[in-house]
Amino acid sequence: MRIPSFLQKTALFYSDGFRSMTVGKTLWILVLIKLFILFVILRIFFFPNYLNTHFKDEQSKANHVRQELIDRKE
Repeated sequence: MRIPSFLQKTALFYSDGFRSMTVGKTLWILVLIKLFILFVILRIFFFPNYLNTHFKDEQSKANHVRQELIDRKE
């Protein structure tokens, strides 16, 4: 399967750009660390899994979600 020239040129453009970066690599590392903190660390501390800690089986979880959706609609 042959890659179209547009996609190939775009991939080469970005790969050459990332290869020649000096300060940009450090900035990308900072961005990745920030994303890791936002999505992994904060999720652990601020968004616990409520259903798994309060209900034992799938049926009771489903009933709770169903009841919450009905109550919030009214």
